[in-house]
Amino acid sequence: MAPPWLQELHTGWPSKVLRGAGAAHSLSPLLVPGGAAPGAEPSLSDSGSDDAWEEDGEAPLQARCLFCDRFFSSPEDVFDHCSSDHRFSIEMVVHKHRLDFYGYIKLINFIRMEKPTVECLISISAPVPWEEEKYLKPVLEDDLLLQYDVDDVVDSVHTSCSLGVTEASSLLERLRCAERRAELAETALARAQEDLHKMKQFAQDFVMNAEVRSSSAAGAVAELQEDEEDVYFSSYGHYGIHEEMIKDKVRTESYRDFIYHNPHIFRDKVVLDVGCGTGILSMFAAKAGAKKVIAVDQSEIIYQAMDIVRLNRLEDTISLIKGRIEEVDLPVEKVDVIISEWMGYFLLFESMLDSVIYARNKYLAKGGSVYPDICSVSLVAVGDFNKHANRFAFWDDVYGFNMSCMKKAVIPEAVVEVLDSSTLLSEGCVIKWIDCHGVSVSELEFTSEFTLTVTKTSLCTAIAGYFDIYFEKNCNHKSLNERKPNSTVCCNLCHLIEFLDLCLVFVGDELKGKITIRKNRKDPRSLIITLSVKDVKQTYSLQ
Repeated sequence: MAPPWLQELHTGWPSKVLRGAGAAHSLSPLLVPGGAAPGAEPSLSDSGSDDAWEEDGEAPLQARCLFCDRFFSSPEDVFDHCSSDHRFSIEMVVHKHRLDFYGYIKLINFIRMEKPTVECLISISAPVPWEEEKYLKPVLEDDLLLQYDVDDVVDSVHTSCSLGVTEASSLLERLRCAERRAELAETALARAQEDLHKMKQFAQDFVMNAEVRSSSAAGAVAELQEDEEDVYFSSYGHYGIHEEMIKDKVRTESYRDFIYHNPHIFRDKVVLDVGCGTGILSMFAAKAGAKKVIAVDQSEIIYQAMDIVRLNRLEDTISLIKGRIEEVDLPVEKVDVIISEWMGYFLLFESMLDSVIYARNKYLAKGGSVYPDICSVSLVAVGDFNKHANRFAFWDDVYGFNMSCMKKAVIPEAVVEVLDSSTLLSEGCVIKWIDCHGVSVSELEFTSEFTLTVTKTSLCTAIAGYFDIYFEKNCNHKSLNERKPNSTVCCNLCHLIEFLDLCLVFVGDELKGKITIRKNRKDPRSLIITLSVKDVKQTYSLQ
C-alpha cells in the first residue's frame, strides 16, 4: 500500500501530463511554488496559472538525466538522451519488468538514489531491487520524470515491438520464400541435368515435329498456301532437274514402254498428266492415241513445255495449264486416265502422291485408271565402310582439329546415295504396298515392322530404302520400274539411313526392327523417319 501522501500525489495528477516549460498548471501539489507540504491545497491565481508563474519570476522546470548532470526541457528529451548517449532505454526496462505506475516511480527513484551503471540495470532480472517502499519517495524535488505518464512508455514499447515483430515477420517470410525458390531452382536444375542427354538425342525430332498447323498432316499439302509452295515449285523451274529425270532411262523408258505397249488404255481417252514438267508423258499419251491430254504444272517449266508441244505439233491434243492441281479449273469434269511421275526419294518424299490422290478423287471417272497403280517401299542392310568413314571418321581429324562432336549432329540427316551392290548384306524386305486406286492420304504415314535376313557376314553400316513401281491394271504388257540396289538396269539411287555405331551381323541372322514414316509438320513435303534396330532408336530427316 502506498503512503497517503503518494496516493494524494497520484490522484492529484491529471491522466495525461503536459510536458515542457510553461506547463506548471499540470504539476502535482508536491511541486507547486513555495514548497507546500503534502496535503496542502495549491494556491493558483484565478486569472490563470501562467500569469501567476510569470509574476513570481521563477525559471521553467527542467528534467535531469538519470546518469549525468545534464538538464532537458522535457522527459522525452531525457529519455532520448539516455538512449543515444548512455545506451539505456527506459521503454525496454518498463516493458521487460512489466512495470505499472508505482513500479515506474520506484525505478526512477532507485536510479537517482543508488546510481547503478547502465550495464547493471540492463542485466537485472526478477526480483528487481527497487521493490522497497522507500523508492516511492522522490529523490529530486520537482522531478519532471516522476510526472511522466507510464502509459506513454508502455504504448511506445508496444508500438515499437509491434513494428519490430511485423518487420521481423515480413523479413522471415521473405527469407522463407527465397529458400523455397532456391529449393525449386535446385530441383529444376537436377531435373534438367538428368534430362539433358535425352533432350539432345530427340531435339531435332522435337523441332521438326512441332505442331505449326491446326490441320492434320493428312491434308497438309492440299492446304498449303501458294507462297508456302514457291520454294518447292521454283526448284522445278530449273532445267537441270528435268534433264536429270529424262536421262534416267529406267524411269522414262518404263513409262514409255507402258504407254506404247498398252495403247488401248489411252486410245480416244481423256488423260490428265499431274505435274507434267516438260510434257514428256503427255506426248507419249498423245502418240498412243489419246483424244485429249490435259497437262498441269505449277512451276515455270510449263512455258517451255508449251513450246515443246508446239514444236512437235501436238498442241491440238495437249492443253497445258499452269497452277496447282488443287486450285486450277480443268476444261472437263472427268478424265479417263491419270498419269504422273510423282515418286520422290524413298518413294514418298515431296508428297506429290497427295496431289495425285486429290486429282483421282475429284476428276477420275468411274472405271478410270491411275498409273503407276502399284508401288512398294523396301529396306535392305548395307555394309559400306568407305562411305561410313567418309561421313563420320572424317570428323575425328579436320585439318588437325578434333570435330568428332559433329558426328551426332549429322547422323539424323539421311542421305541419298548410289550404292554398290557388293555392299548389300541382306535380302530386301517390303515395308509398304500402295495401291494408287484406293490409297488415302492418311495411309501415307505408317509404322511397319520388318525382318532383314542377312546374306553376308560383315559390319552393318546402314539401312537403305528403295522403291518399285508397277503398271498392272488392264495392261496386256505389264511393266516394272525397278529401283532395287542390286538391279543391273537401275541407277542404284537409294535413301541411306546410316548408323553411328557399327553392328556386326552373320549369315543367317535376322535383323528385326520397326520403322515409322511421317510427314514433317513444319514442311509436309519432307519426311521424318524413325528407325529402331537392335534396341537402338534414331530419328532421321529427309528434306
